[in-house]
Amino acid sequence: MNFAAMVDRQRAFFQTGATRGLEFRREQLRILSNALARHESRLLTALHADLRKSPFQACASEFAPLQAEIRGALKNLFRWAAPVRRRTPWLVAPAHGWVQPEPFGVALILGPWNYPLQLLLAPTVSAIAAGNCAILKPSELAPHTAAALVALVRETFAEHYISAIPGGADVAEALLREHFDKIFFTGSAPIGRAVMAAAARHLTPLTLELGGKCPAIVCADADVAQAARRIAWGKFLNAGQTCVAPDFVLVQRKLREALVTALKKSLREFYGENASLSPDYGRIVNAHHFQRLVRYLRDGKIRHGGEYDANDLFLAPTILTDVATGSPALQEEIFGPILPVVAFENLDEALAMLREKPSPLALYIFTRDRAVETRVQAEIPSGGVCVNDVISQMLGTGLPFGGLGESGFGAYHGRTGFEAFGHLRAILRRATWLDLPFRYPPQKLSLAALKRTLRFLLGD
Repeated sequence: MNFAAMVDRQRAFFQTGATRGLEFRREQLRILSNALARHESRLLTALHADLRKSPFQACASEFAPLQAEIRGALKNLFRWAAPVRRRTPWLVAPAHGWVQPEPFGVALILGPWNYPLQLLLAPTVSAIAAGNCAILKPSELAPHTAAALVALVRETFAEHYISAIPGGADVAEALLREHFDKIFFTGSAPIGRAVMAAAARHLTPLTLELGGKCPAIVCADADVAQAARRIAWGKFLNAGQTCVAPDFVLVQRKLREALVTALKKSLREFYGENASLSPDYGRIVNAHHFQRLVRYLRDGKIRHGGEYDANDLFLAPTILTDVATGSPALQEEIFGPILPVVAFENLDEALAMLREKPSPLALYIFTRDRAVETRVQAEIPSGGVCVNDVISQMLGTGLPFGGLGESGFGAYHGRTGFEAFGHLRAILRRATWLDLPFRYPPQKLSLAALKRTLRFLLGD
């Protein structure tokens, strides 16, 4: 496939100005919303085939967030795209200054396999709202969903506007050799580094949504039963294959056994005695990741779960304790249904452990003490923070979602996503009827007088 020609066709269409019209953008968003409804049955079947997602889970974690992004963009697009007046200094008076959001042009969006529908099309909503063309590359590791997405995009949009390309890593590498105006990648940190290197060749603006070991800190004053229920829900959603899932728990030592007991109780309530029979419990995406995850079972004492079936790619919701600090389960991102629970004596010890790790995508704190909450937020950097819950910080369109350092950079959702796919262009228009002569050479003011004049005329 000639990717260079495809990018050229999209850039030529973008340069006609067709995508800049706000009504055009709104119409394309409505078209996408309707296409999702038409293709829902096929997409549900594909998500079940790839990850054993139930229709309930697919609706809650894939379709509903997407439609919320579309509704938010439709409602707010005129306000987001409106020019914003900015103050100009007296030096250039009379003048008017403003900031005008402008689309980048042609975007490349590389999607992951764990939420293959939402995490490919949510940034696409932002790209459309901002006025761009886009080429989408769904993950080959969720092949049924990738095929369904390619069919949806090809049926819905002209190729010179929005297109979807199937294929593996070789296709992604070939696309990254082309010159795009924006690249948006969701996936692992190692691949994120390769994407960043490719973007550097053309100095292409880049958003990286990566992962990391998201910690949950359960303090002595936490509601243990509620914390366990919320942590268990967030951790084992999608069989633990969620970038913002709690990767491990740090719990005050005197609460450890109570928390483990409450976690076990929640897991039985969620998935029954045998999670393999639960329609609400997913499967590991492929054999490679399954074998990777099974190795973590050796890193601690299994307090719940631990059963697995390679033929079904089933790994039971598992709780580990007595995990050594240097073990892979506490050093590597697990990205699966294994939850290490680590005790700490006091908050100083917990924060010291976290300071040794890269900045996570999310930081979870369970406490009723505002002083503790404030201290943890101040001392542990992260992409986002959620207090007394997990994952909720990325729901809806009001808060930006993005990482920091090893967990990525840049953010999206709602207005932040609109801004991620565009440039805030500074514009100044100056009148012609006044032209103060003092700024032109030869300079007639003394240096002291010039400093005083400029201080006044430039302000601030």
